Amino acid sequence: MRFSHLVEINDPQNPLITPLTRDQLWRGLVLRAEMPKRFVPWLDQCIITARTQTSIERALHYGETVIRDSVTFEAPDRIGFHVPRQGDIPDARLTMTIEQPFEGGLFVRFEYADGGDDAVDTAESTDQQMVNDFRRSAYQESDIDTIRTIREMAADGLLDAPMM
Repeated sequence: MRFSHLVEINDPQNPLITPLTRDQLWRGLVLRAEMPKRFVPWLDQCIITARTQTSIERALHYGETVIRDSVTFEAPDRIGFHVPRQGDIPDARLTMTIEQPFEGGLFVRFEYADGGDDAVDTAESTDQQMVNDFRRSAYQESDIDTIRTIREMAADGLLDAPMM
């Protein structure tokens, strides 16, 4: 399954939305990778097992289940998450890309892909289509929650310090 959607960050036409700077947004997205428990309350623990200048490897603990993934940072525009196949968990990817198509406008494009075949997606059964529709909806809600959490962090001044 492949799925992509945009979340608008700044709407110059809506004075009720406090705009985020591109730097605040980037810092917030980095923190989603570095401190995922703040964004995923049902996550029990995240252990960063390796780190380079442009990537981290993590072990995410959900009860007895441990999911290993890697995160790559392409500052200041894109963060990619990759979960390799692990037991019953299929290969999956998430890419978050900051887009700024016009002055003052700011968006994040969330792109999901699992190890499935695109040809299968077009011919999926009604049951599989329902499952994928549910997954798309859950992904979209999670991404909106991510931006809500980033807004809260910005309001609390947690995104104003430079990244190390």
